[in-house]
Amino acid sequence: MFIDTHAHLYHPQFEADRAAMVQRALDAGVHKLLLPNVDHDSIEAMHALCAVYPTVCFPMMGLHPCSVGEDPAEGLAEVERWLRKGGYCAVGEIGIDLYWDKTWIAQQQEAFRQQVRWAKELALPVVIHCRESFRETIAIVEEEHDARLHGVFHCFTGSADEARRITALDGFMLGIGGVITYPKSGLAQTMAAVGPERCVLETDAPYLAPVPHRGKRNESAYVPLVAQALAQATGRTVDDIARITTANAEQLFPA
Repeated sequence: MFIDTHAHLYHPQFEADRAAMVQRALDAGVHKLLLPNVDHDSIEAMHALCAVYPTVCFPMMGLHPCSVGEDPAEGLAEVERWLRKGGYCAVGEIGIDLYWDKTWIAQQQEAFRQQVRWAKELALPVVIHCRESFRETIAIVEEEHDARLHGVFHCFTGSADEARRITALDGFMLGIGGVITYPKSGLAQTMAAVGPERCVLETDAPYLAPVPHRGKRNESAYVPLVAQALAQATGRTVDDIARITTANAEQLFPA
């Protein structure tokens, strides 16, 4: 049995076959689907999907760094209102993204720090988006880290040294997705050095589909392909990876 710890299954790309897509995931042994929020525009669709599948789909609440602009106050206030209502498995996805635009880096850092503090207050894990920003992101996590802070670096694609810096923080995991199947990514080699013991599995659907579906729409039914690649990279069996990553996900997320 597997858990997809990060999938945007409310995305419009699933509009035509969402029910069939969820069933394919269940048929593939993926029995829990964790849904990260992006911003105001994703909340209604995310909640609606979780209402249809209350024992399968579990929502998070957060403001994605790419939705943090010059003044994120309104977006953050909305996130806080929803978080305080309860019912979320994590604060996410949150973090820093410097790939597209570095204009609002100060705002992204402050929004990230504020959401990390809410997570600690509410005893929820954080799901961290970290793109072209490892140095900035890990610095805030290390500054804020205490016994209350735990979570996952979603879509981890970094080096072995970066992985070890993350896992040196008690309560933090590496989110491994389809990128591990990309031959030129180097992630399989990184995980061979690091091992699977602090990993959870994810898809980031509809993005980053694993080989042999690369370039097409991703979905949660492809989690076993990620597990196979992680097993091959680390010299484990797929059953080992299922056991390790599912136990990690169940420990990390209260869903």
